[in-house]
Amino acid sequence: MPIERASQGFKDVSMSFGRNPINDDVITIKDRNAIARSLRNIVFTRPGEKFFNPNFGSRVSDSLFENLSGAVALAIRDEIDRSITNYEPRVELRRVKVTPNPQANEMNVTIVYRIIGVDSPPQRLEFVLLPTR
Repeated sequence: MPIERASQGFKDVSMSFGRNPINDDVITIKDRNAIARSLRNIVFTRPGEKFFNPNFGSRVSDSLFENLSGAVALAIRDEIDRSITNYEPRVELRRVKVTPNPQANEMNVTIVYRIIGVDSPPQRLEFVLLPTR
């Protein structure tokens, strides 16, 4: 069980690397948006893509070209759960749901989590996984 501590807030650099017109600095995202972006980055980053941390990320994309089934959805769910647990200490993962949609050749993902140290209801992040080359 992680140690509960009061949060001072979270801040990350926006992936657009745009310029803030007020202070001429890089645009940042804060708090819930920063954590949601971090979770997406963990899921969509393949191990070996992040310099100096070759294990960072998930192997979800390796399963996207399999036949869409409950077993593949379970493997993807377990990989997302493992990756977020290992690489995002700011959240307590509540549930990961992966639903195959064979007609559209996609997997619908729902992640429910609680931000550690913040007095707010559980957050929900939804996205679609598509096989792309």
